[in-house]
Amino acid sequence: MRPTSTPGDDTDPDHSSRRLGRNVYALAAVSFFTDVSSEMIYPLLPFFLTTVLGANPGFIGVIEGAAESTAALLKLVSGWWSDRVKRRKPLIVAGYVLASAMRPLVAIAQTATQVLLIRVSDRVGKGIRNSPRDALVADSVHPSMRGRAFGLRSAADNAGALLGPLIAFGLISTLHLSLRSVFWLAVIPGALAVLTAIFGVVEVAKHAAAAKAQPTLHGAKNMGGTFWTFLVIVFVFTLGNSTDAFLLLRARQLGVAVALAPILWALLNGVKSISNIPGGVLSDRIGRRPTLIAGWLVYALVYFLFSRATAAWQAWALFAAYGIFFGLTEGAELALIADVVPKERRGIAYGWYYLAIGIGALPASIMFGALWDRFGSGVAFMFGAALALVAALALTAAARLTNRPS
Repeated sequence: MRPTSTPGDDTDPDHSSRRLGRNVYALAAVSFFTDVSSEMIYPLLPFFLTTVLGANPGFIGVIEGAAESTAALLKLVSGWWSDRVKRRKPLIVAGYVLASAMRPLVAIAQTATQVLLIRVSDRVGKGIRNSPRDALVADSVHPSMRGRAFGLRSAADNAGALLGPLIAFGLISTLHLSLRSVFWLAVIPGALAVLTAIFGVVEVAKHAAAAKAQPTLHGAKNMGGTFWTFLVIVFVFTLGNSTDAFLLLRARQLGVAVALAPILWALLNGVKSISNIPGGVLSDRIGRRPTLIAGWLVYALVYFLFSRATAAWQAWALFAAYGIFFGLTEGAELALIADVVPKERRGIAYGWYYLAIGIGALPASIMFGALWDRFGSGVAFMFGAALALVAALALTAAARLTNRPS
């Protein structure tokens, strides 16, 4: 018999059930190792593309936007399928295997187009795993601890993203390895992530009502107006949320040395990791919407200041402040979705959430790159700040509407 665990019962008043269990910690570990692997490569990729392969900022936007949009489409399908077959783990494991196998192949790329294909394949793995993984986290904990659970998983994710660039920096500065050699070594933490997913994650036993449900791929029935309203607002925010590769290019423009890029990236992810759990706990206590609004306002302010920055030290300060945005929003967004949709449709709900982000990611990155190429980085960052402010105001208005008596 396959090992299973019992989920936190959404109606169970017994506070003894309100603890983080095996799946939360196992998936946190998987996220940690995966991001060590990914972030040994990602902060170096813009410089590899521009200095080694000759790509321009606009093409970087195409690469990142296409990769994330591809992943988003698969997140919808994999989320629906995990709801339908009542099993999350096989998709989770398959997604991590594919991504861990494809990611280091950047080391043999000779053209920017090859990097595009590798990044898309890497993101296919992410697309297969993310919706089932987040649904499994939500299935595994009591509702009162969802913010904390997602915050912990995000904190581990970002801790890995902190360590990955530091490892890359050490390999380059101390051992004087080439970028391609660093990319190859990223296979090691990727393999550890796969092993942890295989042996650490267990299926969650389903409630009887959830077991009888047969969700459809469109998933609209009984999802609720609150969910769809939130999704539209998230999409608006995403249109101004281009790939973070542009932040690294902006830092280089402000005078941050290429050799220090991994350290700058580590600073960002360190602040993310430190703030993820407090941000998740805050959303458990004061509500998801106020926490998200605060996070999006932080984003708007940071992007506005990036548009006005003139010195390298300002890039360091803004990268640190940018990490607070993630701490406030990563856990809160995922917990909010679990709060407002039926448990038997969590997989498809996360799929629609990631699809909205993915659909917005491609035009967001292309528009940002085009604005940078034509008008300069200042205009591009102002565009991102403006859309974040619009989204924050829309979520504030939506909160008032949904809080009215029916």
